[in-house]
Amino acid sequence: MTCSLPRWLTAALLLLASAAPGRAEEALSGKLTLTGSSTVAPLAAELGKRFERLHPGVRVDVQSGGSSRGIADARSGLADIGMASRALKPGEADLMPHTIARDGICVILHKDNPVAALSDEQIVAIYTGKIADWKEVGGGPGPITVVNKAEGRSTLELFLAYFKLENADVKAHVVIGDNQQGIKTVAGNPGAIGYVSIGAAAYEADHGTPLKLLPVSGVAASVANVANATFPLSRPLNLVTKSQPQGLAAAFISFTRSSDVDDIVESQFFVPLAH
Repeated sequence: MTCSLPRWLTAALLLLASAAPGRAEEALSGKLTLTGSSTVAPLAAELGKRFERLHPGVRVDVQSGGSSRGIADARSGLADIGMASRALKPGEADLMPHTIARDGICVILHKDNPVAALSDEQIVAIYTGKIADWKEVGGGPGPITVVNKAEGRSTLELFLAYFKLENADVKAHVVIGDNQQGIKTVAGNPGAIGYVSIGAAAYEADHGTPLKLLPVSGVAASVANVANATFPLSRPLNLVTKSQPQGLAAAFISFTRSSDVDDIVESQFFVPLAH
């Protein structure tokens, strides 16, 4: 003999079954390749590790090489997702940016350098070779080692644009690629000056690297001042796709823009998105 359940009980049981763990979504699997900005790469790598833990069938491969590489690889399909530490340019309107955080660019000196601040005019004079000794800007006597970024780096483009310089005008002694190269160069040379991501510099200084972050136009180079929009040299950190992302790429980008990763963004000394 069989009996039917009351309709309300049947509906309740169906609702419980639909909410059961493991039935909410199909398991993700596959590989994502991200290339580009050396500023975004360490953040993307940490985001990728957490995403892999949540989805064991997924692998996220992160490669740096500069924002220009990220743009080119996203456009050509060599990468599933490009990384760019700047806004897209008018000539890149065929691509889609997905902002995951904000950052700033700051001038860095060795921690032992007594110079506490430089005016915009002094920075321009140093980078164009018109000031070549630290004693001319209130430091101890000694030659200034000018560290510049290589072509194709968005940090270079933004630095030049802010200080109204052409790269041909810069009298560099050392040309570096990623942020870590710039940080190591300045940390290893008390007479050096460079410029890198605030996030990268603040992270290294917090972990004992002998760096000093200089203010820009009188505003302290800090994550807080990037967040409150008072720091003059700030930028979005973007993931870039050729078209509207689908499938695995869409799931990963949605994850990187969620409040679930704010702790990772903050641990890298970047500014999380407003949610």
